[in-house]
Amino acid sequence: MNSDTISDFLTRIRNAQQAGHRRVDIPASKLKRAMSKILVDKGYISRFIDIEDGKQGVLRLFLKYDAYGKPVIREINRISKPGLRKYTGSDTLPRFYNGLGIVIVSTSKGVMTDKEARKLNVGGEVLCSIY
Repeated sequence: MNSDTISDFLTRIRNAQQAGHRRVDIPASKLKRAMSKILVDKGYISRFIDIEDGKQGVLRLFLKYDAYGKPVIREINRISKPGLRKYTGSDTLPRFYNGLGIVIVSTSKGVMTDKEARKLNVGGEVLCSIY
């Protein structure tokens, strides 16, 4: 089992999109639910549902494609890794593709995008970038 569950989450989304799947099932956690909610709010996936399986549960994400069949998520990368954590203050939060993409940050006030973290003036662990 992969010890980096966030990398696993991002890789499952990336692989499902490359294969052209409409949905992908991912083992659930609070952090992944929060990240999925951000992906829905920002329009990268259409929706997600929680499926109870008697254990930790499963998140089913419904992926979005444009009119030409290309995935809406063009690029999805892990930034902070278990071997090298990346923390930053609110003033040094990275901008991804000059603000066109989003950066997901885990802060003391919860999981949020880089723009929300700047607005609330909080820093934290930079989890991943999405474009």
